[in-house]
Amino acid sequence: MIHYKTSEEVQIIKEGAQILGKAHGEVAKYVKEGVKTSFLDKVAEEYIRDFSGVPSFKGYNGFPSSLCISVNEVIVHGFPSNYVLKDGDIISVDCGVFHQGFHSDSAYTYPVGEVSPQVLSLLKTTKASLYLGIESAVFGNRIGDIGFAIQKFVEAKGYTVVRELVGHGLGKNLHEAPEVPNYGKKGSGPLMKDGLVIAIEPMINLGTRNIVQERDGWTIRTADRKASAHYEHTVAIFEDRTEILTTHQYIEENFKF
Repeated sequence: MIHYKTSEEVQIIKEGAQILGKAHGEVAKYVKEGVKTSFLDKVAEEYIRDFSGVPSFKGYNGFPSSLCISVNEVIVHGFPSNYVLKDGDIISVDCGVFHQGFHSDSAYTYPVGEVSPQVLSLLKTTKASLYLGIESAVFGNRIGDIGFAIQKFVEAKGYTVVRELVGHGLGKNLHEAPEVPNYGKKGSGPLMKDGLVIAIEPMINLGTRNIVQERDGWTIRTADRKASAHYEHTVAIFEDRTEILTTHQYIEENFKF
């Protein structure tokens, strides 16, 4: 069942999303060679709690951290750890904030130092596909239109779309209906109506689309261990507009590539 939000509820989600965006911006300052990924998690959690938010992920189904940190071939759900970032890595930072009863969710993938042109192109293509998906997330369209736009764009450039992991609705719960795949047929899936809030999050691979779940029960990586990129925004759909509630502004003020 899809839970549509009132304009007041969307405003609460947007307020939490600003806390989230600024937490991402704080993390961005420290994404560099020689930094432990566990330190990034500490930075994010402290910022979120300092501004009266709660990290959405920490404790969610037993997840131990505030950030999902996924390096190189890890697609999503990686744990912050003692791993030290090194030149040529890519790192996806995924975070959520629970604020006044509602969740927001966003992610960004960074290059560390000098990455290969092939991998840098993957990052730029995945990021661009997020915004193409958002362009299709409009009142009166269907959920499949989002995935169609993303899939068509990235596959034309030779990349693959993860099928087992998808975007989602969110609100009082971190994951709500509907699922929002990054692939699909135009005109398929649920109709997008006023008050729909969804997380759109393309997860795009350099090589095979096939995945492996590690023994920790969380970490998902590419089957061929080639790089994967992940970008995400929370968006709200109204009759007259679609609004991106989360922001990458504070990331991009502190980290440019």
